[in-house]
Amino acid sequence: MSSPPARLLELLELLQSRPLVTGAEIAQRLDIDRRTVRRDIAALQGIGIPVDGVRGVGGGYTLRPGFRMPPLMLTAEEAVAVVLGLDAVRRGRLGDLAAVEAAESKIGRVLPAALARRVRALRATVRFTGRDRDGWPPETGISLLLAEAVERGLRVRFGYVAADGEPSQRQVSPHGLVVHSGRWYLAAYDHGREAERTFRVDRVRHPRLLDDPADPPADPPDDDDVLARVGRSLARAPWPVQAEVTLDLPLEVAARRIPPTLAELTADGGRTVLALRAESLDWAVQVIAGLGCGVHVNRPEELRAALRAHGERLAGC
Repeated sequence: MSSPPARLLELLELLQSRPLVTGAEIAQRLDIDRRTVRRDIAALQGIGIPVDGVRGVGGGYTLRPGFRMPPLMLTAEEAVAVVLGLDAVRRGRLGDLAAVEAAESKIGRVLPAALARRVRALRATVRFTGRDRDGWPPETGISLLLAEAVERGLRVRFGYVAADGEPSQRQVSPHGLVVHSGRWYLAAYDHGREAERTFRVDRVRHPRLLDDPADPPADPPDDDDVLARVGRSLARAPWPVQAEVTLDLPLEVAARRIPPTLAELTADGGRTVLALRAESLDWAVQVIAGLGCGVHVNRPEELRAALRAHGERLAGC
């Protein structure tokens, strides 16, 4: 159940969205009993909101005709930013899709008619390159609690379900949250493992904010460091194919072509050693061939043959 102020706002939104709402519908929607419905209606009336009760069969509650909440004051630029931001949340699976639709509906109802029409047209006509992400957003309450822990410098205890389904209990000092390919990750120091770890936030269960201050690492991480830590963790994730090649590229050039979440890079004189983990050999071949440089295969031997076959197919085009 939400807090009383939040519940009153939700009740008011419900009354504005429909001409008549029954007490039973309000109780079900807000997860409250009928007595609380009556108290909340009285609370709205007490602050000057003209809610009328309709008696008899089919009765309920309605806002008095002509009553409107003050319009949301957004400039055209602000409205576009909000709508495109919500679209990014939907496409990236960064939040609850039902919440995105509800927010869009609210904005559409309170914007001036001309601006609302243009915003709808923008949403209907704008297109984005790339496919929608297939990530699964974490529960909003969990991501908010973890963000608070990072901001306040406090430890967190939570249950965690690993990729193989094994549950465990963790106590961590969180460093930051990172969103990659539609998934949320927490970079943190795991006190039980005494090591830096990266956690998938959608696998976190029942987190609890502790009073204990987070232990700052020897070098407190900044935003770039947190991103790099998560990137290294993702690049080391176990995959069926583990390949290592030496590229005829200096490290700084290779780093511009290869994202840190894809592979680990190490300088080797004027060249770069690339350690890549992939779901399939074909996918690894496509990544390496797309770098546009000379390659020496260190392992596995199957990769050498696959790259040679790929080059022969291209030469025969």
